[in-house]
Amino acid sequence: MPQKLELGTIDLTEPPGGVVLPVAGAPTAYNADPMDIRYPLAQRTAQIEPFHVMELTKRAAALEAAGRPVIHLNIGEPDFTAPEPVVAALERAARAGHTQYTTATGLAALREAIARDYGERYGLEMAPSRIVVTAGASAALSLACCALVDPGASVLMTDPGYPCNRHFVTAFDGVPQPVAVGPETRFQLTRALLESNWHAGTRGVLVASPANPTGTSIPFDELGRIVEAARARGGFTIVDEIYLGLSYENAPRSALAHGDDLIVTNSFSKYFHMTGWRLGWLVVPEALASAFEKLAQNLYICASTLAQHAAIACFDPASLAEYEARRNEFRRRRDYIVPALRNAGLPVPVTPDGAFYAWADCSAHSDDSWQFALELLESAFMFRWCRARTSATMTRCATCDCRTRTRWTGCRRPSPASGVTCRAANALEADAQRRAATRRP
Repeated sequence: MPQKLELGTIDLTEPPGGVVLPVAGAPTAYNADPMDIRYPLAQRTAQIEPFHVMELTKRAAALEAAGRPVIHLNIGEPDFTAPEPVVAALERAARAGHTQYTTATGLAALREAIARDYGERYGLEMAPSRIVVTAGASAALSLACCALVDPGASVLMTDPGYPCNRHFVTAFDGVPQPVAVGPETRFQLTRALLESNWHAGTRGVLVASPANPTGTSIPFDELGRIVEAARARGGFTIVDEIYLGLSYENAPRSALAHGDDLIVTNSFSKYFHMTGWRLGWLVVPEALASAFEKLAQNLYICASTLAQHAAIACFDPASLAEYEARRNEFRRRRDYIVPALRNAGLPVPVTPDGAFYAWADCSAHSDDSWQFALELLESAFMFRWCRARTSATMTRCATCDCRTRTRWTGCRRPSPASGVTCRAANALEADAQRRAATRRP
């Protein structure tokens, strides 16, 4: 049960795992309690929820510490690590003392390597001056929102979608505008949905292809129509391509082919398997590069210098061959886990074509996917991340019932020997039996 906190004249309710602090405008009173903070938090903090997957991660770690054999099907992180050429480059850079600041936009050699990769991989001519190296894709999206979102401006995004996207907008006093999407559009935005949801206060659109948490992509031609519709309204388009390298059905094509006015984010976390290295990048219009550089100088100075030196080796032929082999392994895992989930009573309405996620429907077992995730973790010691609340205002989407959908990542090798399928199936069968036993005749 939530506990009440008495902070002087303030009566606040504490959620599990944290203390609610007063926000601006609330009266405060000092007492000797070390948890009593006299000054208020900014009001925007009340609009930003915890990153729930990290909360579940802590609980799974506690179960493992207690000796429980937790199977991780949860956080969006490859189980592969950086290949040997990248690790060797990191060591060389560290021993050579390359630890000083770089320019805010990143090492020239890394920006040139990224630009060259766009040409070799996607057939796009790219000026290195358009590349802004960042401290991960999260910093890239935060930087983009800082540059483009005015207070009160709305930004369209899908629901379900990556939950942090709305908080990137909120952090700069913008208004996230979720658009409910379902299996009929592969859980992706379309031009028709953009046009029907755009209003006078809308400033732009943020999409991801392939997307977290659904693993689905926007068809290339439809993405072009989305860009055209936003452009016609004087709005921006941000495309998150962090999973573009992990596309399985067709040769990937970058949204940058649709025009030089797009803002595109990418990262060394997913395809390059360097999540904890915190390194990503933006591609911005040439005319906006100096504005982005100015903001980056003030917000974080530069991304990790050592990580930047190491990342140049990501584009070595040996590294690229290793990444492609690993991409094929992710595809093999997808081809295993999606039918396994369906056979276990968790239908996947749309087969993912990229990334390493499966968006499953648990409505036959629970009407609250968050609680279902907790119960499955506690009873079967299977940890997967649910998306029970993808927007601050939604309880359940009438189109796709996405409150009862849950995401499974295929990052950890699934096999019959691991017990992934039978443990899930046993838990689901036990749940069905409990429900049948308590059902009134």
